[in-house]
Amino acid sequence: MSNKIIKIAILDMYNGEPNQGMRCIIDVVNRFTPVVSFEIFDVRRKCELPDISKFDIYISTGGPGNPLIGDGDWDTKYYGFIDTLTKWNNENEVKKHVLFICHSFQMACLHFGLATVTKRNDTSFGVMTIHKTKEGETDSLFQGLADPFYGIDSRDYQVVQPLLTVFTAKGAKIISLEKIRDHVQYERAIMAVRFTDYFVGTQFHPEADPISFVAHLRNKESKDKIKNMKGKRKFRDMLENLMDDDKIYKTNETLIPNFLRTAINDLMKTKKILSN
Repeated sequence: MSNKIIKIAILDMYNGEPNQGMRCIIDVVNRFTPVVSFEIFDVRRKCELPDISKFDIYISTGGPGNPLIGDGDWDTKYYGFIDTLTKWNNENEVKKHVLFICHSFQMACLHFGLATVTKRNDTSFGVMTIHKTKEGETDSLFQGLADPFYGIDSRDYQVVQPLLTVFTAKGAKIISLEKIRDHVQYERAIMAVRFTDYFVGTQFHPEADPISFVAHLRNKESKDKIKNMKGKRKFRDMLENLMDDDKIYKTNETLIPNFLRTAINDLMKTKKILSN
């Protein structure tokens, strides 16, 4: 079994910040054992990146900070790594599958030249409604999720102003957008992109579960910050949404598992065909 197991590389983009996100990702990945094994690579602090010949699936995490700025070392190598994966998929029958989350998603959109990344007027944080586009309605990533569905959003930056000619040329698709905000004159941010058949990314945090988010809210400083940002009523609404089985629980149980099932099935099918 050991030589047949599918190997996942988790690219840690948290920059050493304490967070619940990694625990959530590991929890989801562990639902697929013993079919998969995983290894974590500390990209931003230690400039660690996996040998792509040894891994099949990649999950690149969210992380704090400005996606427009790196240190000239880890970010350069990270972008080179994405190019190496792209080249591999163009030249090999067994494809590499990648999920980009939040910070990684913003960097991927920049790297592929698909859109602009700008700083928001204020932080977007909490339980958000996410709307599928026409292309998103049939995307395997969202299978089993309603429209709209719910996700945890945590961002100071946003992906906007898509270059549709570039999307068309690269075969990329916008598959979800943030809610319509009638009371403000701001462009709707892009919430998910299907870069290729094998690369996909989300602006929100599909790994988040209510337990991790409530744990975050137990911190008085975090709680007060959110109340000041959103107001007490929206804070209470957020708590109610967290406990609703059809909202954050549903996204946690559906989206990354969809990504992993699609990737695993594709890998097993392709490897089986090639071995015959």
